[in-house]
Amino acid sequence: QVQLVESGGGLVQSGGSLRLSCAASGCTFSSYAMGWFRQAPGKEREFVASISWSGGSTYYADSVKGRFTISRDNAKNTVYLQMNSLKPEDTAVYYCKVVGSEYWGQGTQVTVSS
Repeated sequence: QVQLVESGGGLVQSGGSLRLSCAASGCTFSSYAMGWFRQAPGKEREFVASISWSGGSTYYADSVKGRFTISRDNAKNTVYLQMNSLKPEDTAVYYCKVVGSEYWGQGTQVTVSS
């Protein structure tokens, strides 16, 4: 049973930073690309960033490029999302996902106040 547990969300002021973590279990973590998605109230879930199994390739939504950084530690079965220069429009529930699967975490709330 694959389990993904996100953490690190919270309330931060505009311009601040947060680091999200997603710990995986029940799968060969180092074999899979991982992704972060987010869903704001009343909106569809959208792609934020993804990282290849080795960490050698990363991809970002235009809205976060230059502000967010995705990384992974395969020894810890964990993927991270460093979020800098946060804006109120980044407010959402953030989810991690095993790319190409339907395995999602439960989400962690990020709220950015103006």
